[in-house]
Amino acid sequence: MKNQINLAIQVLPRAKDKGTYELVDVAIELIQKSGLNYRVCPFETVIEGGYDEIMTLVKDIHEAVYASGAEEMITNIKIQTRHNQDVFIDDKMNKYN
Repeated sequence: MKNQINLAIQVLPRAKDKGTYELVDVAIELIQKSGLNYRVCPFETVIEGGYDEIMTLVKDIHEAVYASGAEEMITNIKIQTRHNQDVFIDDKMNKYN
């Protein structure tokens, strides 16, 4: 896929010695550093970019959250694509800004 896509990711890590939000912050920090357009929401974060770069980021998020102390993680992902057309966060959100 060469078009821009949207991926919503919700990371639910568990650890005995770390709080959930502390580990979620690790994921959000990676998303922020990725250079991709994103929107943090109360229950998930939406990322905009190329399919391959976003999937690499999802893998990196898992590795970083585990390296930060997570013992278990549930990740919910939603993907929006269009055939031969880009998908943008602003198309869905502009009327609410």
